[in-house]
Amino acid sequence: MIGRIAQLFVIKNKFEAFLVIFGLANGAVERGVRYLEQYPGVGGWLLFAVCPIAVFMAGARILDSLDRQRAEE
Repeated sequence: MIGRIAQLFVIKNKFEAFLVIFGLANGAVERGVRYLEQYPGVGGWLLFAVCPIAVFMAGARILDSLDRQRAEE
């Protein structure tokens, strides 16, 4: 039963991966906007810039893991 529930959280194809990356990107931009409100000026903009960069790195990792999983099959 737990295995079947765990399968719901497995990314199986690129469409699902892009949906997850889209959600991460929306959250990152929202967090960046909050940083701009809390830290006006250059510091806020630097923190804002770091948020999407983290999503780029996570997205690349997700897509790379899908490619590796396909290569193994």
